[in-house]
Amino acid sequence: MAEVVANQQVAQGVYKLTVAGHFLGKMGQFYMLRAGDRYPLLSRPISIFDLTEDRIEFLYLVVGEGTKIFSGLKPGDTIHLDGPFGNGFFKPEGKTAFVGGGIGIAPFFYALREVPDADVYLGFSREAYMEEAFRKAAKGNVIVDVGGVILDQVDFNAYDTIIACGPHPMLHAVQRKQLSSGTRAKVYVSLENRMACGIGACLVCSVKYRDGRKKACADGPVFPAEEVIFE
Repeated sequence: MAEVVANQQVAQGVYKLTVAGHFLGKMGQFYMLRAGDRYPLLSRPISIFDLTEDRIEFLYLVVGEGTKIFSGLKPGDTIHLDGPFGNGFFKPEGKTAFVGGGIGIAPFFYALREVPDADVYLGFSREAYMEEAFRKAAKGNVIVDVGGVILDQVDFNAYDTIIACGPHPMLHAVQRKQLSSGTRAKVYVSLENRMACGIGACLVCSVKYRDGRKKACADGPVFPAEEVIFE
């Protein structure tokens, strides 16, 4: 159990949860969060938004009962945290772009601590959020698109490494653009699959892969874009 320090609404249905304590985690990893002892039974996977010596932060979107309960947490409340899980981001090489769609922007804020010179692309369907925080954290360019297609802003041939996170249709588009652009960049996608255990035991987060099946939690959630089969 850990204590909630803050739970700030940053946009419609989007919150930044701050929890006190000493936690570990690499960029691109996630924790399994659960508020309450009985319901909902399963924890929710939430990527690390930021991590300091005495606290950890999560950016989440309210999409179901679990995250709805999170949105009602107040300072002093407690929450179950397990993690970190996943292998996180591969160490970027050369000029790097982080491309996030919607709540998929979340893991890139912490990643900027390790790769501050990366260019950051933030795509939103209705309203931008956390833009100012990203601009303060980034030494590279921060490009924001609201209501359009963020991938239209990204020149795949201008980078050595591209890491994208967002809904599956966006990540499928990343894969298609990688192929059509003929880029030599290493392109990775961080999948937002549903998960139940976080350790690969339940198989809920199974990913169709070129050489069979992978587990998003244990083998990922980050994979080379060209290796994933989107359905």
